[in-house]
Amino acid sequence: MKKTFLSFALLMTFSLCGSAQVDKIVGKWKTIDDKDGSAKSIVYIFKATNGKYFGKIEKLFKEPEKICTECEGANKGKPILGMMIINNMVESDGKLTGGTILDPNNGKIYKCNISLESESDEKLSVRGSLDKNGWIGRSQSWIRSK
Repeated sequence: MKKTFLSFALLMTFSLCGSAQVDKIVGKWKTIDDKDGSAKSIVYIFKATNGKYFGKIEKLFKEPEKICTECEGANKGKPILGMMIINNMVESDGKLTGGTILDPNNGKIYKCNISLESESDEKLSVRGSLDKNGWIGRSQSWIRSK
């Protein structure tokens, strides 16, 4: 009985720690241009009423009126500002996974994994990949925006 209770208590503690990490991911994040290191946009990551996580572009620093000419489907020809680029992410072990991220520069949709880079909660690791395991893709570091 003691072992069962102890196992349950440990499981609950780890579950709560993972959820706390994900709660720190929610908020506004500044994306950085891979080429020149300048700020590109502010993305707001939030938890929807269905329990999934999404992210939309709230600010564009370089071209605020830019249209997604490379996008397909419903996003084709739409303004990038206000566009939902992170979709259907779920919490797993303190990270967001299982959803997708759209790169409005090329219109491609990638599988996505998001996690905090450090205990300071100021940097986010965002990985977009072509494969389920995340081996073929690229990562970006986003910085918390105040």
